[in-house]
Amino acid sequence: MAEKGEGFYPRQVPIDAYGNGGFRFAGLSHRGSLLCLPGGMFAWEAKLPTDVTLGHLAPVFEVAERLDVLLIGLGGDIAGLDPAVRAALKERRVIVEAIATGGAVRTYNVLLAEDRAVGAALLAVENAR
Repeated sequence: MAEKGEGFYPRQVPIDAYGNGGFRFAGLSHRGSLLCLPGGMFAWEAKLPTDVTLGHLAPVFEVAERLDVLLIGLGGDIAGLDPAVRAALKERRVIVEAIATGGAVRTYNVLLAEDRAVGAALLAVENAR
């Protein structure tokens, strides 16, 4: 799991805003990409859609049994997702939806409000849409 310390918030919360290279949630501002998982909100080193790999998603696989859905925000536009990532999540019975970051944030907030077992891997974007 990601280190608990700088870049960690201890619970999963809605995202209030995104853009300008980061996210706002729980009264905080986070610069960079973000993993939203059942154990909290974590800084994520991925920057580009090509960074969404099995290795970069290792923290997700560690909690996969606690997830029904993983939303992957691939930046400003929809990009291809590595078939190995999709297959590994399917093997763990996690539904994956890879869309633009804005759509992923909105869907994450709705599913979280419905108390669903949802996670999100969100690439930071400069411009919110």
